[in-house]
Amino acid sequence: MKQHAFLLAGAILCAASPLLAQEGPPLKTVVDGTFAPHAMPKLGGGYEGFNIDLANEIAKRLKRPSVIDAVQFSGIVPALQAGTYDYVAAPTTVTKERADNMLFTEGYLNTDFQFLIKKGAPKVEKLEDLKGKIVSVNKGSAYDAWARELEQKIGWKVESFGTQTDAVQAVLAGRADANVAGNTVIAWAVKNNPQLELSYLHSTGLVWAAALRKDSSELRKVIENAIECMKLDGTIAKMHEKWFGTKPAPGSAAVTVFPGYGVPGMAGYDPTEHTPKCD
Repeated sequence: MKQHAFLLAGAILCAASPLLAQEGPPLKTVVDGTFAPHAMPKLGGGYEGFNIDLANEIAKRLKRPSVIDAVQFSGIVPALQAGTYDYVAAPTTVTKERADNMLFTEGYLNTDFQFLIKKGAPKVEKLEDLKGKIVSVNKGSAYDAWARELEQKIGWKVESFGTQTDAVQAVLAGRADANVAGNTVIAWAVKNNPQLELSYLHSTGLVWAAALRKDSSELRKVIENAIECMKLDGTIAKMHEKWFGTKPAPGSAAVTVFPGYGVPGMAGYDPTEHTPKCD
């Protein structure tokens, strides 16, 4: 009887071993859980958003369980460097300074500045169209600093608000003619408010990418492979429509597979040619 039980247990273990072999250790990552629509609290607990879906899909394609923590953005990079996380799923703009200290995958979204206006308001086709207008911004943001640098040149007036939500409300209430913020945040606001519409897009030439430690070149390759396959099969495009309400533009980072590993022109870029291996 004991021998039979032992053989049965061995058979179960052998049958399970292919599944166990496919599944690696948890892939630990992190987001800022207050950055809608990329990561935000959901009813019933937990978080949802574009980057939550992105992180879960990456882990699924790597055949690893997904563990996603939410912390303040200021604590994300130190935690990555300390080894707490394998990579950063929070949208992280690839800059020269950051690329000097971290590895990045290729970009998965463009990070541009975009304006919203009240539906039916005069179209904004260039920055100069906002001369004499009031532009609302989130106080202390990159968009606040950028708009103020151009205040005299363009001739607009900048009004700062404590939150991005308040800056959007200023347009709805007629206290501002336009609001400027990141393109995905603006798209989210418009998607959820039929009184608003998308307006002028100011391209920065920068992208959001997944950040890793400098010693994680092999992990970068497999994460980038997953991202490239998600571009090729339309998964990122579907997520883009789901969370931002628009299709990604042709040639944008959401649909373009770039050569090499990382972001061309930035430190840590590996020009090695490769073909994505997708299931």
